[in-house]
Amino acid sequence: MTIHYNIQDIEPYINWIYFYHAWNMNGKPEAEKMKLRGDAEQMLHEWYGKYYTHAVFEILDANSDGDDLILNGIRIPMLRQQKLIPDGLPNLCLTDFVRPASTGIKDNVGVFATTVDAELQKKYINDEYKRMMAQVLADRLAEGTAERMHEEVRRKYWGYAPNEELTMKQTHNEEYQGIRPAVGYPSLPDTSLNFIISDIIDMKGIGIRLTESGMMTPHASVSGFMFAHPQSKYFDLGRIGNDQIVDYANRRGIPVELVKKFLKFA
Repeated sequence: MTIHYNIQDIEPYINWIYFYHAWNMNGKPEAEKMKLRGDAEQMLHEWYGKYYTHAVFEILDANSDGDDLILNGIRIPMLRQQKLIPDGLPNLCLTDFVRPASTGIKDNVGVFATTVDAELQKKYINDEYKRMMAQVLADRLAEGTAERMHEEVRRKYWGYAPNEELTMKQTHNEEYQGIRPAVGYPSLPDTSLNFIISDIIDMKGIGIRLTESGMMTPHASVSGFMFAHPQSKYFDLGRIGNDQIVDYANRRGIPVELVKKFLKFA
């Protein structure tokens, strides 16, 4: 499924906290923040009808096999926390949120990618302030598109939360059921997973290209997985020990040094 969005439809999903963070505005006077946001909103309004954001996703049959995720027969190794966890709490892996293959019952997992028109990150090359503003807004729009898409997936396309009614604040606080961990983030640090995702969904179809390390261009792009389990939650892997790197490389079928390279880029 591919969806193209108008800028004005994604603007309400922008999390301005991260916008201010990108500008190092934490702790600055409210008037300065409002001036910056005013400039941002003016730029967004200038983009109405000229530029768009894009999403592609699939909801696939899935099961887990230990720390491996199996999507439509494709085996995708995952990493597990190794840090010390308080008594009674497990060391998490994303596969914990998927029904094991041993049950003989199929589960589902989503795969997604979002991006913006590439031209947005090439604008205003002769104006440093506007160029940076465009780049920060492009990043926020890609994230906002993932937020909007995930909402539509939960309520309609996957439909596991058809009666969900959340305010935008609740959405930004991740009070919905399920998670959408992104590649390069704490639970999915291996950028080369994008090569697998690209084979499953048509990332090129929405303008995303991958570098040798699996990084996406345009930079303002987001990719990852969607899990619906009611107890699923975001987590940080923490330090990844060499023993797990070796095991992970064996499960991926690629050299250990290459795995270390991919993890370095995350």
